[in-house]
Amino acid sequence: MPWLWIAASATPTEKPNCPKKCGNITIPYPFGIGNPRCSLSKSFLLKCNHSKSSNSSSKLLLGDLPVLNISVAEGTITVSTYVPYYCHNMSWAGLDYWSYQVNLTGTPFTFSATENRLVAIGCDALGYFRDSDATWFGSGCVSICYQPVNLTREGPCSGIGCCQTQIPNGVKTFNMSIQALLFNYENSRYFGPCNYIFLARKDWFDFSSIDLKSLTNVDRKPPTVLDWVVGEETCESMDLSYASSSIYPCGPNTNCVNSNNGPGYRCVCKSGYQGNPYLSESQGCKDIDECLDQTMHRCEGTCTNTQGNYTCHCPLGMSGDGKVACRGFRVTTIVAGCGMIIFLAFMIIVAWIECKRRKKHRNFQQNGGSLLKNQKIRIFSEKELVKATENYDNNRLLGRGGSGAVYKGVFANGSLVAVKKPNVADKTKIKHFQREVIKQAFQHEISIVSQVNHKNVVKLLGLCLETKFPSLIYEFISNGSLFDHLHVKRSAMLKSWANRLRIAAEISLALDYLHSLADPPIIHRDVKSMNILLDEKFTAKVSDFGASVLIPFGQSVVDTKIHGTHGYLDPEYLITGLLTVKSDLYSFGVVLMELLTGQKPILRRRNPEENVNFIQYFISSVEQKKISQVLMNCEDVDRRESEQIEAVAELAVRCLNSSGIERPTMKEVAEQLDGLMKSHDTFEAQEND
Repeated sequence: MPWLWIAASATPTEKPNCPKKCGNITIPYPFGIGNPRCSLSKSFLLKCNHSKSSNSSSKLLLGDLPVLNISVAEGTITVSTYVPYYCHNMSWAGLDYWSYQVNLTGTPFTFSATENRLVAIGCDALGYFRDSDATWFGSGCVSICYQPVNLTREGPCSGIGCCQTQIPNGVKTFNMSIQALLFNYENSRYFGPCNYIFLARKDWFDFSSIDLKSLTNVDRKPPTVLDWVVGEETCESMDLSYASSSIYPCGPNTNCVNSNNGPGYRCVCKSGYQGNPYLSESQGCKDIDECLDQTMHRCEGTCTNTQGNYTCHCPLGMSGDGKVACRGFRVTTIVAGCGMIIFLAFMIIVAWIECKRRKKHRNFQQNGGSLLKNQKIRIFSEKELVKATENYDNNRLLGRGGSGAVYKGVFANGSLVAVKKPNVADKTKIKHFQREVIKQAFQHEISIVSQVNHKNVVKLLGLCLETKFPSLIYEFISNGSLFDHLHVKRSAMLKSWANRLRIAAEISLALDYLHSLADPPIIHRDVKSMNILLDEKFTAKVSDFGASVLIPFGQSVVDTKIHGTHGYLDPEYLITGLLTVKSDLYSFGVVLMELLTGQKPILRRRNPEENVNFIQYFISSVEQKKISQVLMNCEDVDRRESEQIEAVAELAVRCLNSSGIERPTMKEVAEQLDGLMKSHDTFEAQEND
């Protein structure tokens, strides 16, 4: 059987105790040295000439050819060959050429047609080769030189002083010969007397002029590449014969490939595997983990290694095969984008909250918070008031005045309050509001109401200073204003003279307190039925001190800008601009008139020019003893009550005197009304007994 028949002992498994190197050259299976069991066959058994002086200088031999390198992946072995040469001054038995023969017949080795080049060097040199019997083939090249030729530049072998040619496929034996075509003494003297020929690896040789003069077989041993196979059949025929037998040299995870340089085949690892295809599974072709090296896979998503391959999974949120392309957006990108949006939104919210906090703090400071927070008055937050008033819903609106709107507030504990919020909706009034309300309604109202403690004065519970314009929080008065009961509801409660007298007395007591007992004295400056509130027991309470003025010590007259409500405004104050406590007397006189008659001070008609000043009509009726024609009907009025009504009417006329000095004091009015009320109560008690 030819060399391909392999004994069972040569089955491709890991060979224990087999040398791995000879000198510096690694010996991969199917090659081996020493014991024949270490190689695939005798043809692959190499010799290692060990050096006694140094292991690194040991020589590995294929026959008598020194081995330079072995490649299992390429199926090649590189050996060192010789350089035949012929010199013109040589005379060897009349021979005019020299040759070198190599024979690889009967071995798995073949001269590589793709990796080698036949090179001839010299002037007038003919280099050629042929098979050993000169019956199969022959080929060569000619190198000729003519003076003058510049050969000092290194470069490829191009035909001037050097020529090269390929060899055909399947060459196992050939003779290399070199001879002179025509001896030229001048060329010999200029370039050198010798011609050379060799077969070498195609990338080994670069031609230069020095090669013509000094190249010898002593210092130049060119590397020559041999292809090798492990079987002489084709893969197709071998598969039909013994591919599954125990002598098949290829290991697991391998493919059989036909040689492209003559008959035979060799083994290679399948795609996705690497290693020695002639060894067993544990040592031969092993799976490549492509996922560990990004240069070995193209994967946009998650790489998962498989036997001989790998798979790609697109990132979560994307679709596709992962190798060519993934479409859509990564979940990480989406999450990152959403996270960035959430972060930006969070930062905007934080910045907005911080901006509001700073704004509230600035407003608090500008509204006198540093001073007021140390006084015995509660400071409410804006958040508390917004929640209590349902964000100042219109359904909570109790009333609206020149300086602000009043809303009903309900706290979490069920307590009720009245929130007076500055009215800044009209932008044209902002400057006026800042000047009048902030300086007067806020500063004066706080300083006034915070020091007033009277049962017939609405009590200030606290302040909110966080807004641009501060808000005042009062006790909640449940039964609305006297104006509503007189002119809107026409309340049955007011049909009782006793109730009207009591309300008048309570108002006078509150105003007397402001004029006489408050320190310093206070002029309300806007006494009217709309600013008289009635609680659940219909007790009168004076409210709205936004226009009030403190009377400086030692003074009785204040020079100030005209402020008040048309119909209630003191005519003397209107003319002179001088405000006194008697101005409140006139306004109170108007309220008394409303209680007596149930009429507004100005009776308005469709044509403003036809409006009626009811105050003058009232005064005229009282002075002419025709009071009955203007009085509001009372239930069961007896003679005693009629006398009280007339007395109160006359008191009202005194308060309505156009001259302030002629008006009584509020103390006198309060004493008279209080006396009438007590007298009425006493008489009622006696009647009931």
